Amino acid sequence: MGVAGALVIAQWSWGLIRTAGATLLDTVPDQRLARLVRERIEVGEDRVTDLHLWRLGPGHAGLIVSVVSDAPRSPDIYKQRLAGIEGLSHVTVEVHACPDHPQREAA
Repeated sequence: MGVAGALVIAQWSWGLIRTAGATLLDTVPDQRLARLVRERIEVGEDRVTDLHLWRLGPGHAGLIVSVVSDAPRSPDIYKQRLAGIEGLSHVTVEVHACPDHPQREAA
């Protein structure tokens, strides 16, 4: 019985170590969600240059995304592109004009 109890505790401990390690190392909690954010933001000349996604709690994630574009738009436009993605509870969008190209008027 002692061996069985030790195995149960060892399995639980290993799961706790993995979860705590992922949090401490600031890993992306959901690669599928990160890909979906990139797909929604990278339309036309808009490119994601930095994407930080972290877990806020069960089923909730925070997002900070930096976008560079030849024709930058308001952060609200990019937030609208992300509307309806389940699990995004806190979204911050940072927008920059592409430094290598002259800025054009947004359509």
